[in-house]
This record gives sequence, structure tokens and C-alpha cells, in this order.
Amino acid sequence: MNILIVEDEKPAATRLSNMLKKVDPDAEIIGITDGVESTLNFLDQHTPPDLVFMDIHLADGSGLEIFKHHSFDGIGVIFSTAYDQYAIEAFKLNAVYYLLKPIKQEELELALDRFKQNKERNNDYKEIVNRLLSKQGNEKRFLIRMGQSLRLVHQSDIAYFYTSDKITFMMTREGRKYPVDYTLENLEEIIDSAKFFRINRQYIIHIDAIQQMHAHSKARVRIDLLPVAHEEVIVSTEKSPLFKKWLEGVE
Repeated sequence: MNILIVEDEKPAATRLSNMLKKVDPDAEIIGITDGVESTLNFLDQHTPPDLVFMDIHLADGSGLEIFKHHSFDGIGVIFSTAYDQYAIEAFKLNAVYYLLKPIKQEELELALDRFKQNKERNNDYKEIVNRLLSKQGNEKRFLIRMGQSLRLVHQSDIAYFYTSDKITFMMTREGRKYPVDYTLENLEEIIDSAKFFRINRQYIIHIDAIQQMHAHSKARVRIDLLPVAHEEVIVSTEKSPLFKKWLEGVE
């Protein structure tokens, strides 16, 4: 289990790191950041951690601001703070747990147990999806509810999926947007990987939705999508080499 600690007080970060190693010897601390900017930079430049311990009061602002600029799909978050007035806001962000400082070992153990239980449920979900796919093939269809009516959307009619404010949306080729009850991680398991590719933490795109591509900084690629996306769409540094192989049909 890879863990990122977001804490602006060095003694508190060291204490938490030592406690984690004691409670779970298999836990690996892959980084310690002390602010909003440093945390966003870390998340952009490294493989996503499994779990983040996040203080709310940081050196350059509130830890809650990080969620406005970065998707935490597939990443567990446990907040730690000396104040309890942020609990409601934390759980709106689907936090696994909320720890009050000073952190007690028994509370830390409960938080880790909660995270592991949630992860097991997600793994069970993926296993069920894979079983269904083995029976019906790769042509997953999506049943969309629109008021009192239902619409069936085929993969071939989808331009891309994206996340916004922790909600996953489907954009069809017709330019219609629908919320879907899947995370991008779930979708990666059930869509046709020859036609769809996850280019970053926010987008999974269909190859036919690519209108134009442009060279970007750090060997990345900027993509013009059709229908037009509501923001700049850039293939992440980590995904760029795989994306270029995918375009060429190389597995």
C-alpha cells in the first residue's frame, strides 16, 4: 500500500509516518508534502498513491483546495486535523475517515481498516464486471435514465468520459452529456481498450473523438476533442508514451 502524507508540521508528519509503519509494516510512504502547490505537483508527477493522509490547514492554504484542482478517483483520503469543524466538508469529498490530532494508534488502525474494506468492495465490483464481460463479450452498453424515460447508449456512440466535481459524465457523439454511475477506474474495466484510452486522471476518450493533436510541453500531447470539451485536454506525461502506441494500434 503506497501512502502520501500531506502535512505542514514536520514533527507531526514524522510521527504519523512512524505510526503507520508500526500499524502496517507493508505500508510504504512514497512522499511527504507540506502545501497545496507541492501536493498538486507531486500528484501530477508521480504514480497515484493508494491512500493520502491529508492535513486540512497547510502552509499555503486549505487541503480542501486540492480537490478543486485534482481528481481523486481511485485514491483513498483520510483527513487529519486538530479541528473538527471540517468533518462535514471532508465527508462530502468521500473521505474514508476523519482523524483528530493528536492521532491515536487505535483510531489510525480503524481508519486503515475502513480503507482496506472499501478497497476490497471495489475489487469485488471489478470481479463481477469481468465475469459479466466474459459472458457477453466486450460490447458493454449503458442504460441512461432521463426523467421517466430510459435510453440505451452503445460504446460506438460515445465520444468520451470525464469527471467533474467527483461526478463521472458520458459525452456522446451527438454532444449530449449524461452522468453515469461508474468511476473512470470502473469504466477502464468494461470498455473496449482498442477504441478507448484513458489519457489522464479526468478523461477517457474514444479514438474517433480526436479532432486534432498538438505537441505540448514535457513531451505531452494536447487534444482537440469533438464534441468540444469544456477545458483544455492534455495527455499526461505518464500516459503519453502509451498513448502514442495506442494510436498506432500497438499493445
